[in-house]
Amino acid sequence: MNNWLKKAAPVALAGTLLAGCSFGSGSKENNAEQTVRVMYYDESGFFQNYGMLYSALNPNVNFEVVSTQSLYRSGPSEDGEEFDYEKALQKLIDEEKPDVLMIDQGQYKKLAEEGKLLDIEAYMAKDKFDTEGIVPGMLDYMKELGGGQLYGFPSSFSSQVLYYNKGLFDKYNIAYPTDQMTWQDAIQLARQFPIEGEAEDRVYGLKIGYSGDLNEMSSMLASAENLKYVDTKSKKMTIDSDGWRNVVQTSLDALNSKALYFENMDQGMMGGSSSYEDYLMRNPFLSGRLAMTVDSTYLMQQIKEAKNYIKDEGAVISDWDMVTMPVSAQYPDQSANTWYSDIFAIAKDSPNAEAAWDFISYISSDDYSRVKAKVTNMGGFPIRTAYIKDEEGRNYAAFYKLKPTQSMQDYRDFESLNPQFNMMFYGHMQEEFKAVQDGTKSIDEALKTLQVKGDELLSQEPMTEEEMNKEMEKRMSEEQKRMMEAAGEATSEVVVE
Repeated sequence: MNNWLKKAAPVALAGTLLAGCSFGSGSKENNAEQTVRVMYYDESGFFQNYGMLYSALNPNVNFEVVSTQSLYRSGPSEDGEEFDYEKALQKLIDEEKPDVLMIDQGQYKKLAEEGKLLDIEAYMAKDKFDTEGIVPGMLDYMKELGGGQLYGFPSSFSSQVLYYNKGLFDKYNIAYPTDQMTWQDAIQLARQFPIEGEAEDRVYGLKIGYSGDLNEMSSMLASAENLKYVDTKSKKMTIDSDGWRNVVQTSLDALNSKALYFENMDQGMMGGSSSYEDYLMRNPFLSGRLAMTVDSTYLMQQIKEAKNYIKDEGAVISDWDMVTMPVSAQYPDQSANTWYSDIFAIAKDSPNAEAAWDFISYISSDDYSRVKAKVTNMGGFPIRTAYIKDEEGRNYAAFYKLKPTQSMQDYRDFESLNPQFNMMFYGHMQEEFKAVQDGTKSIDEALKTLQVKGDELLSQEPMTEEEMNKEMEKRMSEEQKRMMEAAGEATSEVVVE
């Protein structure tokens, strides 16, 4: 995104929200001055996304923003102690005492378990808060995370869906994809499309991932199945399992079918003088050569832009729809590609709980969702489904039909592991899965090797920063040597020919 657009987007967001707002609907008759402390990433972002609108409706409420920017850093502190995010977050809450906490799902669950959040259901009952039309299952999911109690609301959500080209399915007389089908079902649909023709002209069944790399695809399918390769609590590997064998085999079969399209297939066709129209039409879904693709609302933006730029009749796809992301048969209502964002909760000991609830209830209301829907692509979808639709009746419910996968590991879980595991294990996965893809190793052999290598790494004492730097330099040198050898072999082959 251009720098000017990055700067203009939040201003446009605030302006659109204010322009579309029903002033007075969220105001309180009590005009006494109140101050609410809100924990948020930074003051500017809070006011642009939430505070400006609410303050216009409630001029008697003042916000003080407790910035969390200091929590987003890595490396040791000045005294040499490793940075602990959870401890730093708790210290910030204890010292700054915010009334409203903006947190993610993992933090919400942890703070709820520790009794640090205020149950808001009594406030909802007193205000007769309207829950009709909130994303189905969202409140139940938040109660599940909260151990049976409701402590807050997400202010938005984001997700990915499976887009499909209805015209291509009709042309080849193939049944349309459906909500909550499995990855195996989606891949089988993709394999029903023809694979003949030149790469730049032929039809593809499915676009999934970027590179056609077995590790990348296996990891994505493993996420859908809630499979982990390491248990971060016990610090033991879990990759040598039937679940992993199944997803790697499914991924390998799909890659070998030639029915799949990957983004890096375009690299050879990208020229410096290409126009924006050429760039758009290189996307095979836009140009009508791809039956199915996984994407967010970004793809809809691209389709609209392509229609504005390219006036040739029928050049840009028009007959399309969407279904939910493929799921696991074991977890048919969950997706690792759905995220509940900006969860607002009230601190248990807040002296301004009433004012804090009024703020949260407004940004969870129908009025706020109505205006937020005008700028959906700036910050996810609103939590009210009445505003998640288009005029052509497409299956927008696909965006909110699946709830987030609760048991997936948070990236912060890996901070408990030694740093060399986090640095090295992914490279081992790449190496082993490449051997499987090249046919020099079986899936069983690769998974057993990864289990052993991973456990060896986990059993080691944590490396120092100096040791980590030396190891990184060594690996970079080895990789450069391999690349030079590979280039030399390629040159030799050309000379021989």
